[in-house]
Amino acid sequence: MGIRGLQGFVERVCPDVCISVDLREMAEKHRMSHPNFPPVIVVDAMSCVKYWYTAESWVCGGQWREYLVSLDHFIKAFMAAGIKLVFYFDGVVEKKKRGEWIKRRMKNNEDIAKIFQFIKTHRKQPGREMFTAISALPTFTRFALKSLGQETVCTLQEADFEVAAYGLQHNCIGILGQDSDYLIYNTCPYFSIEKLRLDRLVTVMYSREALCHALGLSLTHLPLFACLLGNDVVPENLLESFWQKCLIISHRKNNRYSRRANILLAVADYISKVPCLYSSLKHLEEMLPLGSDKTLLYRGVESYLLPGQQSPWIPPNVTNYKISIQQQTAVCQDEEIFQLAKEQHIQSENYTVFNVLSNGELDCSNSLEDECDTEIPGQALIYRPARQHIYSVLLESGKGGAYPLIKEWFVYFGNPLQQPELIQPVEPSVPGGTPDLKTLWFAKGPDVEKQRYDTFMACFDLQDRMEEIQALGAPIAAFCCLLAYLMMQVSTLSLEDLNAFVALILCLKGKSAAQLAHLQLAQVDSRAVHLGAVFVRGLTTLLMANSACGFPFRMDDLMPWEAFDGKLFQVKYQQSHQGCSVEELLESNESLYAPFQDLKTFICNACMAKKRTIQSRPRGNGFITGTQQREFNPRFQHTHKRSLIPPYHNQTREFLSGNPQPQGKKY
Repeated sequence: MGIRGLQGFVERVCPDVCISVDLREMAEKHRMSHPNFPPVIVVDAMSCVKYWYTAESWVCGGQWREYLVSLDHFIKAFMAAGIKLVFYFDGVVEKKKRGEWIKRRMKNNEDIAKIFQFIKTHRKQPGREMFTAISALPTFTRFALKSLGQETVCTLQEADFEVAAYGLQHNCIGILGQDSDYLIYNTCPYFSIEKLRLDRLVTVMYSREALCHALGLSLTHLPLFACLLGNDVVPENLLESFWQKCLIISHRKNNRYSRRANILLAVADYISKVPCLYSSLKHLEEMLPLGSDKTLLYRGVESYLLPGQQSPWIPPNVTNYKISIQQQTAVCQDEEIFQLAKEQHIQSENYTVFNVLSNGELDCSNSLEDECDTEIPGQALIYRPARQHIYSVLLESGKGGAYPLIKEWFVYFGNPLQQPELIQPVEPSVPGGTPDLKTLWFAKGPDVEKQRYDTFMACFDLQDRMEEIQALGAPIAAFCCLLAYLMMQVSTLSLEDLNAFVALILCLKGKSAAQLAHLQLAQVDSRAVHLGAVFVRGLTTLLMANSACGFPFRMDDLMPWEAFDGKLFQVKYQQSHQGCSVEELLESNESLYAPFQDLKTFICNACMAKKRTIQSRPRGNGFITGTQQREFNPRFQHTHKRSLIPPYHNQTREFLSGNPQPQGKKY
């Protein structure tokens, strides 16, 4: 996650570190010196996604078809220069980085609250300076890149180490990203995605050698320098007294610089006088207030050593330790299943199942959800019953063993993230019983295909309607499964909401990215923003179920560019709640009238079978403007103590009580 302030420091204080480079020229030089090896750039995708997302609208849930075009344009610019790209994505959050992850998630919650307040006040999207990553953007980016024919890797540890190692081992011409840790690793050159001019393939290269010259250090010093500034291993709060000491004795202080810049210079000055020996590191560990763990510096320096590298700070007979997933300590003890899940994880072919099978832990970052909207629970809670079923499928619970609890780190209002929530797997009601993973993943034949489909539907409590859904065909079948589940789980959703979602899915099919880009919104509705984020997160739940059940659907059929567009959903939502006709909602396309009614009927009947009646509740132009914070509903606390979360009901709302509003007609 980088060293705080280092990137800005080199740009403001050490401009010689920032070298403008032409990537075409670098690629040509590489071809001349290595004629049998094409030039390769390894891409830290997680630090690039916000630069790839160039669509004007970002708050409504994602302009996914526009995003695909943007990614394709990016790839083709490098292909034209003969440069191969290899994309790396974080596959886990390492334990040592969980604290920093939580801190960032809490900060993101504050940013999202400000975004919703802006929307409610101005009824439009905030400026780009308030941009926050669209829900599930990294997840779908890696599937998008795969669909565009790119080599895409999902890591077994945090991506920066694997990116740096790949760059070194494969003689890459550079790393493309925006993470100051790449200034510390002794690897191939580090290029800035932020400074990249795609039309000319010109960017800034940050030179480690120039940084060392400016600081009076050697490359060997950089890992210790990073640790003494605070990083993902050594917390900053343990270093304040050390920094103060360095500032007092440093001769490099400059009143024109910020305190952080002066700390960087002072720490470098201190390190330059320390002999590069293991005994020096041990002395520093004794001197610093590291608490009970006196090995923090050692582990921090070690974390920057790539395979085959050694450091004078580390004894030569010690091989660097990196976190690896060992099957003997994994939740899943079946070697064949474990290895297939691992391979699919690395190749970005499945979604989250390896995290569950390896260490029984799963996390989910922020979504663009309105904490003041008391009617809609967090997506983490809406989809938890489905995840409980998926966990059961993966771990084959209830078949003669204990029920292992899954640790969830999911961001939603009311969850302080102080510890993981322990979630109990719940066996789904699959006709004939839940098949084992060996059957779902390895067996062949039409009977097995039906079992996969049955199990997938049972994860969403739709096993009784399997034949009806299957008749719809992919991808509509999967999206209707999601909508039916969503309407059953959140009983505050109305007929108007359903109309908007169904119209969106049907109308999107014939629209190009260019048509969607030209769509203009008169205003933005905050509730529609929230629902858009919930729906997109639901698509990731489909991916997870599909991966667990042996892929009854093609993963390509479950992507948001097949079912969702943020601006188009805003249009359909506002039209539906303002009472427009079906003809207007479906853009006078008569071929959509019958499918529209059929899909609505199917979803409403599925809900009625579960005693959930979808009611009409038009909101007109009544945008949500309240700022009163929701009270956390205790119904959703400690869910690991019960087998299944009931659908969300807000019983304070008149239309759901025994005295519904007059206009609340039933479908």
